[in-house]
Amino acid sequence: MRAIRLGFLFVLLWLVPWSAPGTAEEVPIPLKMRVLTHNVYMGFGKANATHHGRWRDWMARQKPDVVALQELNGYTAQRLAEDAASWGHAHSELLKEDGFPVGLTSRWPIEEVVRLRDGFHHGLLRGRVQGVHFYAVHFHPSNWEHRIREAELLAKDMATIPSNDRRFILAGDFNGFSPADRSHYENSPTLEPFFEMLDRRDPRAKNLNAGRLDYGGLQAILDLGFVDALAALRPPGAPFVGSFPSALARDENHGPDRRLDYIFVSPNLAHGVKDCRILRDDETALFSDHFPVVAELELPAP
Repeated sequence: MRAIRLGFLFVLLWLVPWSAPGTAEEVPIPLKMRVLTHNVYMGFGKANATHHGRWRDWMARQKPDVVALQELNGYTAQRLAEDAASWGHAHSELLKEDGFPVGLTSRWPIEEVVRLRDGFHHGLLRGRVQGVHFYAVHFHPSNWEHRIREAELLAKDMATIPSNDRRFILAGDFNGFSPADRSHYENSPTLEPFFEMLDRRDPRAKNLNAGRLDYGGLQAILDLGFVDALAALRPPGAPFVGSFPSALARDENHGPDRRLDYIFVSPNLAHGVKDCRILRDDETALFSDHFPVVAELELPAP
């Protein structure tokens, strides 16, 4: 019901075109943009501490245009700016300097920055880059109800954007399950028992909904019309690839492979998604317990 109410709240977005059509004489050149998101595990302050420099070199080789980061624990705005400069970005924004911050970096200016903390577990950061509103996302890690509420708050913030300026990219750690991956999860004999164990261990946790995985947080995003860039391009029958956990987390039981990190685009940008991949290899396994996700887009003129 909550997802239905959320979709109803956002219905005005469907009454206004997501983008204005050009004339027959106009042939605008699309802007190519490479977007990368990565949860960097406690701000490189634990098992990955010695790999911070190597990660920065790796980031520079990726040549991203816009980056969303999560778990920038211990970071200051200056430290994030220094990291961003190492991969060629002169612009960066940090949500906060306490807890589990998110951040944005960009080769282009980040405008209209909004920091959202009320009602969010970690908080969200919004910034406008090249006419697109980016949200750096990090939803609640262990409560499906809270993730649905966070999706509602995200929708309310998006509804404040003028109707002629609604181009969005959501990138980050959503800590939830996508309906696009349901068949994989339903065939896993260990996933629900793992979360059942977590819920028994912590009475505050709500990983399972009546003993089952809950897809509500991600479904609420999909109900707003957003497109899961990776799932949209994944060929039928392709093997499942998760973004968590990596080999870095082998000293703890983090459960079976799953996809927690996503890049979502608004419908008016969906046709411009050319590629989306989880960058999963032996090198990226050293950087964090999460693998990075990258998307290649061609953006139409605003």
